[in-house]
Amino acid sequence: MDLDYTRAEQDFRAEVRDWLAGHVPGPLPSMDTPEGFEAHRAWEALLASARLSAVSWPSEYGGRGASLVEWLIFEEEYWAAGAPARVTQNGVFLLAPTLMAFGTDEQRHAWLPRMARADDVWAQAWSEPEAGSDLAALTSRAVRADGGWRLYGHKTWSSRAAYASHGFGLFRTSGARHKGLTYFLFPLDEVTVRPIAQLDGLPGFAELFLDGVFVPDSMVVGEEGDGWRIAMATTSSERGLTLRSPGRFLATADRLVTLARHADPVLADQAARCWTDAEAYRLHTFQTARRLMAGEEIGPAASMGKVFWSELDLRMHTLAMELLGERAGETPWLDGFLFSLAGPIYAGTNEIQRTIIAERILGLPR
Repeated sequence: MDLDYTRAEQDFRAEVRDWLAGHVPGPLPSMDTPEGFEAHRAWEALLASARLSAVSWPSEYGGRGASLVEWLIFEEEYWAAGAPARVTQNGVFLLAPTLMAFGTDEQRHAWLPRMARADDVWAQAWSEPEAGSDLAALTSRAVRADGGWRLYGHKTWSSRAAYASHGFGLFRTSGARHKGLTYFLFPLDEVTVRPIAQLDGLPGFAELFLDGVFVPDSMVVGEEGDGWRIAMATTSSERGLTLRSPGRFLATADRLVTLARHADPVLADQAARCWTDAEAYRLHTFQTARRLMAGEEIGPAASMGKVFWSELDLRMHTLAMELLGERAGETPWLDGFLFSLAGPIYAGTNEIQRTIIAERILGLPR
C-alpha cells in the first residue's frame, strides 16, 4: 500500500490548516446546553460556508467531492487545531452515508445541504428500553396511513435528541424479526422528548415517545421491510470509518504525551504506547480508505476498529486522570474521560462486537 500523500493531498492539508488557524473559535459552551447547541450550530454553518463541513460530499450537496484520504487529512487537521466537537455528527457521519447509498435523489437534495449547514440537526433513534444491542428486538411500529405512515413507540438513548430537529431510526412494519423493519426519517417537533442527564448533569441523550407521528412516504429510506439491511450499513459507518476518525485520537495522544513528559517513567511509557496505538489506528484507517476507494467494503471488520478506538480512547483518558490527580477537574480532560466511558457501549457494545469478530471474521462456532 502506498502511504505517501500526493501533491494535491498535501495542498489540501495546507489549505485546511490555514483556514482553521484563522477561524477556530475559543472554547464553546457544551453542546448539551441550549446556548452551546446554538453556538455549535453557528460554527458548523461557518464551516459549511467554506465547504468544509462535509468535504467528501459532492459539491451539489455542499461538499468538495474530496476523496476519503482527503477527508482523513481534514479530520487530522481539524482535531489538531482544537476545533469544536461536531454537533451534526449523527447526520453528517451516519445518516448522510446512508442517504448517499440508499436514498432517492429527492431525499439527498432535500436533506443533505441543510444537514451540512446545520439547518437540521439529527438525533439517532435506534435503541429502545428492551432493544439495545439486540436491535432486531425493537417493538416501535409504523402503521400505514393515507399518503404515509403513523409512527408509534418509545426510543431511548437517542443522541443529540434533546435539542435536535429530526430523528432517524427503525420501526416495525410487519411481524418478521429482521425483514419486518423499515427505516424512517421523522421530525421531532411532534414527538415527546424527555432529556436524559449524563454524569455531568447535561442532556446528551433523550427518550422519545411517538404517538401517531405522521411521516409521508418521502421520509422512508429504501423499501418497506429493507430497514435492517440499510441500518447495518449505517452501523458499519458508525463503528468503522466515519464517526471516529484517527485525527481525534491522534490529537488526544499528542496532548497526553505532552502531559506525561515529566511524569514517572512507567506512566510516560504508557503514554508513549497510547501514541503508538493511535498512529497504528491512523495507518489502519488509511489502508481502509484506500480499499474503499478501490471499490471494496468494510463489512464486519468495522467491529475491529470500533473495539480498538473505543478502548484506546478510554485508556488514554484514564491515564490522563492518573497523571493529573486532583487537578483533573480543572481541565478539559475530565469531560473527555466521562465521555470515553461510553465508548465501549455506544455503536454496539464491545461484547457484541467481539462476537461479530469471532463469528464473521475468525469463523469460530456460535
